[in-house]
Amino acid sequence: LLMTPALGFFYGGLVRSKNALNTMMMSFVALGAVGIAWAFIGYSFAFSAGGKYLGDLSYLFLKGVGLDVRTGTTIPHVLFFCFQGTFAIITAALISGAIVERMRFGAYVVFLVLWGIFVYGPVAHWVWGGGFLGGMGALDFAGGTVVHVNAGVAALVAAMVLGPRKDFARQAIIPHNVPFVLLGAGLLWFGWFGFNAGSAVAANASAALAFTTTMMAPGATLMVWTLLDFMRGGKATAVGGATAIVVGLVAVTPAAGYISPMSAIILGGIAAIPSYFGLLIRARTRLDDSLDVVAAHGLGGTVGAILTGVFAQKTWNGGLGDGLIAGNGHQVVVQIMAVGSTII
Repeated sequence: LLMTPALGFFYGGLVRSKNALNTMMMSFVALGAVGIAWAFIGYSFAFSAGGKYLGDLSYLFLKGVGLDVRTGTTIPHVLFFCFQGTFAIITAALISGAIVERMRFGAYVVFLVLWGIFVYGPVAHWVWGGGFLGGMGALDFAGGTVVHVNAGVAALVAAMVLGPRKDFARQAIIPHNVPFVLLGAGLLWFGWFGFNAGSAVAANASAALAFTTTMMAPGATLMVWTLLDFMRGGKATAVGGATAIVVGLVAVTPAAGYISPMSAIILGGIAAIPSYFGLLIRARTRLDDSLDVVAAHGLGGTVGAILTGVFAQKTWNGGLGDGLIAGNGHQVVVQIMAVGSTII
């Protein structure tokens, strides 16, 4: 839950001062708009039995979501509903970074509600709710496809539909408050421990591993990104460092509970490269993805999801575990299919 206000600070600092409050509210309003829609119908679409592609309406308006332990977990069903609701909220809010400074607030709220119900709900069902991607064996520990690829491709489409800002590419658009960006990145990293480690839905070894990989991967991304900045411009930048942290967090999300800490460091370092150059390439186009959601979340999530198939290990107990590269070709193909399905 803390990640959504943190995202508001991250995004709010990156825009011009005249648009800061509006941009921050685009994250905050998701707490209400998407949260309530999740309770009404979104959760049922995502986590009720249903079929391979969509849940049914058995949990409509939280019918049957009570204090009993949810099947497959050790926690009350209503708590599982709340935890998963925080994922739906921030996933929808992520999209706002691509369309800031040019979308009416009322229209944006309507979009959030509809997208949360009709896009996020079904995709969550595909992977986590008994749908076809989960049945195919796709690995997504905490939301590489469901959250980041999903939001990244939505951001791309939204930016293309809305078109660029009136003054895009005509004048330099400078972040108005870089300390806000750093604060947002720091709080996101803190919140991400709940996001990834919490996805074990228990205080167990899987959660401990996910916590550790969530610590290691962004550190590697930060170092590689900083090195790339030095090689390209001779200095490191605060906005670049903050962006690197987010990219590393995004990339390790699908792999968090499946890979060793050393593999997480390698994964985080690799993930810096496509996102870094993706951001540079985007800047040379007419695509006004204002805060580079596609490069950070779309590319970062895609790289992380595919590398999950490379580095996933059946067991781990120190060091490099059962081998540095313990994944297999079949799993990589499944991961690519999961990414492709989400994009479509």
